[in-house]
Amino acid sequence: MSVPTGTTTLGPVQMLVVGFEGDHFTGEILQELQRLTEHDVIRLIDLLVVRRDENGTVETLKAHDSDGDIVGELIGLDAEEEHPTIEEDEAIVVADAIAPGSAAGIALIEHRWAVGLRGAVERANGTTLVDAWVHPEDLSSAGVRSAG
Repeated sequence: MSVPTGTTTLGPVQMLVVGFEGDHFTGEILQELQRLTEHDVIRLIDLLVVRRDENGTVETLKAHDSDGDIVGELIGLDAEEEHPTIEEDEAIVVADAIAPGSAAGIALIEHRWAVGLRGAVERANGTTLVDAWVHPEDLSSAGVRSAG
């Protein structure tokens, strides 16, 4: 995917979906997101918590001070009315990944640390050929060890 001209002020945006058994949240993850935001490493664009009951019904819950509208739209839910707002084939499928009796936090995160790199690629007329996240277990199997 190439970077359109004029987007260098927007870093890469990731949708991170983290699942939890039940719906018990300690707040530790939100505190870390806030710390990263304060240091301009990321920008938390939106956050939504969804729960799937034992019958498979998905309901949205308010998360922090985010309204969940952007995430809700991207996954095909209206955060207020819980019905599809975009075409089903355009939605990012998330609900199927949430097991009955569990919940998920869905964060839309802009990676601010990458703004300069994205700009440098754009100015060099570079084109991103592959943009993928590598799972830590895959790195470990390839011999990469933690720096910490």
